[in-house]
Amino acid sequence: MICYMRRFLDWTTAVPVLALLALALTWGREPPLPVVILVAVLLAGAVLAAVHHAEVIAHRVGEPFGSLVLAVAVTVIEVALIVSLMISGGEKTATLARDTVFAAVMITCNGIVGLSMLTATLRRRFAAFNAEGTGGALATVATLATLSLVLPTFTTSAQGPAFSPAQLAFAAVASLALYGLFVLTQTVRHRDYFLPVSHDGHAIAPDEHAPRPSGRTTLTSLGLLLVALVAVVGLAKVESPVIEAAVSGAGLPHAVVGVVIALLVLLPETIAAVRAARRDHFQISLNLSLGSAMASIGLTIPAIAIASIWLEGPLVLGLGGTHMVLLALTVGVSTLTVVPGRATLLQSGVHLVLFAAFLFLAVSP
Repeated sequence: MICYMRRFLDWTTAVPVLALLALALTWGREPPLPVVILVAVLLAGAVLAAVHHAEVIAHRVGEPFGSLVLAVAVTVIEVALIVSLMISGGEKTATLARDTVFAAVMITCNGIVGLSMLTATLRRRFAAFNAEGTGGALATVATLATLSLVLPTFTTSAQGPAFSPAQLAFAAVASLALYGLFVLTQTVRHRDYFLPVSHDGHAIAPDEHAPRPSGRTTLTSLGLLLVALVAVVGLAKVESPVIEAAVSGAGLPHAVVGVVIALLVLLPETIAAVRAARRDHFQISLNLSLGSAMASIGLTIPAIAIASIWLEGPLVLGLGGTHMVLLALTVGVSTLTVVPGRATLLQSGVHLVLFAAFLFLAVSP
C-alpha cells in the first residue's frame, strides 16, 4: 500500500492523472481565467511527464522502438481529435486536416530537427547520424506529403484543391502502405540503420548507466504515457478558445490557431528529441522528428478518408503556392543535410530559418 502511495505521489504519475481529471471537468465548457491558467500549468506538466514515460519505455524496448512508441501514440490521439473536430465542425473545418498535417511536417522537419541539430552541434563540431536510415525516412515523408498535400491542387476530377472519392481512397491506401513498409524496415529488416552512431560512424551501445526497467514498470509507464498524451491533446483543445481570442484580438489569420495547437501537441517529441541530441544520440532525434511527420500524414489521410463517409461539405487538402514553395525548399534542404551523414551548425541554422519563415508567413501570409 505504501509503495502505491509513493508511486501516486510521484509527479510523473500524479500530473497526468490530474491533467486528465481537469480535461474531464473542462471539456466542452468555457472555463474562467484562473482555471485556464491552471489548465495551462497541467498541460506543461503533462508534456514533461509524457517525455519521462516515453524515455522509460525506450530504455526498456531499445531503439528504434522507443522513438516509434512516442511518435505513433501522440499521432493516433491527434488524429482522433482532428477527425472528431471535422465531424462536428462542418464546413469551417474543411482545411483543418491539411493545415494540421502541413504544420506538423514543418514543425518536425525544420523546427525539431533544427533545434536538435543546434543542441548537438553546440556540444561538438558536428552531429553524426546514419544517412541510410534517415534518407529512407526523408524520402517517405516527401512522397507522403506530395501525394497528400500537393497533388490535390493539380487534380481535375474534383472542384478546387481536393481529391475525388476514388483519389482520396488511393491516397489513403498508399499512405498506409508506405507507413507500414517504413515501420517494417525500421524495426525488422534494417533496424541497424536507425540506431545512434558515434562520430566515427560506428553504432553506439545502449546506455548502461541504469538497469532496464522491469516489465511491470514499463507497462505502467505505457499506460501513463497514453494518459499524459490524451491530456496534452485534450487540454490543447480546451485552451484553443483562449488562443483563438488572443489571435483574433491581435488581428492575426485564423490559421495561426492551428499552428499554435500543433506546437503544443508536438511538445513531447520536441523535448525528447532535444534531450536525445544533448546525449549525443542525434539519430534518435531524427527518428522522433521524421517519424512524427510520417505518422501524421500516414495515419491522418486514411482516417479522414474513412471519416469522409460521414463528413459534410468539402475536404480541402491541396496546399497553396506559398506553402508548396516552403515544402519543396524543406525537402531540398533536408536532402542536402542527410547525404553526408553528419551536419554542422550551418545546417541547423538553415532549418531553423525555414521554420521561422513558416511561422512568419503563418502570421503574415
